[in-house]
Amino acid sequence: MFAVAAGPFAPGHLGELTQVVPFELVDAVLEETGCVQHRLRDLPSRVGVYFLLAMCLFPEVGYRLVWNKLTAALAGVGLEVAGPTAKALRDLRRRVGPAPVRRLFEVLTGPLAQPAATGVRFGRFRTVSFDGCSSIRLADTERNAEWFGPGGRGGCPMLQLMTLVETGTRALIGAVFGPTETGETAYACRLLHHLRPDMLLLWDKGFDANAFLAALTGTGAQFLGRIRANRRTPVLARLGDGSYLSVIGTVAVRIIEAQVAVALDDGTSFTGAYRLATTLTCANRYPATVLAALYHERWEHESAYYALRHTLGQARPLRSGDPVGVEQEMWAQLTLYQALRTVMVQAAESRPGTDPDRCGFTIALQAARDLVVQAAGITTVPDASTIGVIGQRVLAGLLPPRRPRVSTRKVRSSVSRYAERQDDGRPDRSRTVTRLDVAILEPANEQPALPAASRDDRLATHSQRRRHRILDLLHEEPGRSWRPRDIAARFGDVTLETMYRQLNRWAANGLIHKLGPGLYTATQWSPTPLPPAEIR
Repeated sequence: MFAVAAGPFAPGHLGELTQVVPFELVDAVLEETGCVQHRLRDLPSRVGVYFLLAMCLFPEVGYRLVWNKLTAALAGVGLEVAGPTAKALRDLRRRVGPAPVRRLFEVLTGPLAQPAATGVRFGRFRTVSFDGCSSIRLADTERNAEWFGPGGRGGCPMLQLMTLVETGTRALIGAVFGPTETGETAYACRLLHHLRPDMLLLWDKGFDANAFLAALTGTGAQFLGRIRANRRTPVLARLGDGSYLSVIGTVAVRIIEAQVAVALDDGTSFTGAYRLATTLTCANRYPATVLAALYHERWEHESAYYALRHTLGQARPLRSGDPVGVEQEMWAQLTLYQALRTVMVQAAESRPGTDPDRCGFTIALQAARDLVVQAAGITTVPDASTIGVIGQRVLAGLLPPRRPRVSTRKVRSSVSRYAERQDDGRPDRSRTVTRLDVAILEPANEQPALPAASRDDRLATHSQRRRHRILDLLHEEPGRSWRPRDIAARFGDVTLETMYRQLNRWAANGLIHKLGPGLYTATQWSPTPLPPAEIR
């Protein structure tokens, strides 16, 4: 026998995950965001929130089938439940809106592991990481394409997701998302307020920017990140472990240049190089070889994205056909992901010494799906144990300790299908590492000079000419609202994707006005005359 809410609230549950997202919490966020229903009918707002989470738990079926899974056990014991149409459930989504789900995520988000948990800390620091995911596909609708930009080569529009993750548990500490045209660093700056002085942030070379590092240092958190190959780092003081003190912008850092030699189980081997920058400047307390090995933890973020996008989302496009629906669905998916991670971490901590990364996300997900259909464990754990059914199944199927493996990182959509992969010595498929040696390289006496220019001047001139041509077109009809496709159609050398990106950038700089999603108009503009040789 199971216990559910009374009356029309009965379908509002998430199986055993309801204990992570209890009724009281959902009611509180609905009240806080002003989304409580005015009249109590068959589909209260609380039921709508749980329906949104269940919709992400079963992405392969439509609205009606999701509802049937929520109510299957209820109808089996004679409870009267509503039988809404797909349109009624779609209207329920619109009535609830994205605000309650976003607030629910903000309540659940944050580090999950206790300080003594295995594999979550480096000394006194909790290791966290920044990374972006620009491969989340959206429904191929006109409204999504206008807001998020069209997909490449006729594909689906894409969404850019940026998250701050606790690497030891892969739990979400913060998340933002939006169009892919906005850079990862800009999104990451919106998450800096989540950092604390007891955190050690890991990041890839895409975040190697002076302004970003200065803002990051202002949070009090420490960092260990990879820097670009052409970054010039002056040698201010050599340290005993081969690293050296330097400066990036206004931030005092320690540079570690490491060469990694890897031997594989098939008898082959290869080497790779890393340049790392960190604010942990004490070589005695934090040896360079230890930090070089620690940087590998950043790849736990990739595992988090795999679980979110492929395991939970089944690599399907989000079902919402408009930006408001996309926002609501994305917050619901992130909330559901965090709820699953919460249960997994609780299970790992119930068995001291268990590393949370040995808990299988697929096992937890499938157990949660089963318990939703059974309406089991909604208010109490069935056997009154310290953990529920999901946790028990996770512990029964713990993954073996992580073995070192290596494989070439593949890009699904390459520039050319005929282009050959650059041979860097790394294997084409996953191989077990039999030996790994890290050697710290001494800095050269003279640092290599940076290239004189990072871009081709001819490309800059071409972009300048294009800007003048497009702005002149808008000023020919100053009262007209232009769509990117209309402007791109006037010029045969401008792709629609480039047009979306440039119009948004010019609107942000005040050159034109953005009236709404995909609508632009002219503003007062006095172009700087081009040299005669550049006018066409």
